[in-house]
Amino acid sequence: MLSHIDESNRPAMVDVSGKQATKRMAHARARIWLPDPVRAALSDGEIRSPKGPVFQTAIVAGTMAAKRTHELIPFCHPLGLESCRIAIEVDESGHAVIDCIVRVTHKTGVEMEALTGAAVAGLTVYDMCKGLSHD
Repeated sequence: MLSHIDESNRPAMVDVSGKQATKRMAHARARIWLPDPVRAALSDGEIRSPKGPVFQTAIVAGTMAAKRTHELIPFCHPLGLESCRIAIEVDESGHAVIDCIVRVTHKTGVEMEALTGAAVAGLTVYDMCKGLSHD
C-alpha cells in the first residue's frame, strides 16, 4: 500500500500519532555551476552581485524555505525545526556547493526540509547571479 493513499484510495497525510518522537537529522546537497563572470565576482568566500551578497542571502532564503516546507509539499507534517544550518562553498570545479543540515526531535523525518532548504538556496544563488551572467 502507498503511504499517502488511504484505505479508500484517497490522498492522505501519513498518521504518525502512534510513533515516538526521536532525534532526526537530514543532510541535502545542491551544486550550482558558476560561469566565469560569476566566479570573477567571488571575493573572500562571497559573491557580490547587483542584488547584494549572494551566499548570505541564499542561506537566509534556504532556511526560511526549510521552515515552510509543509506549506509547499503536500502532506508534509509541520515541524518546529530545532536546527537548520546551510553552508555554501565554491569547489575547485567552479560549483557552488550548498549543504543544508536540518535537525528536529519529532515523530517524522526532516529529509524534505533539508532538500527544500538546499534547493531554494540554490535557486537564490541563480537568481541573484543573473545580473552577472545569464549562463
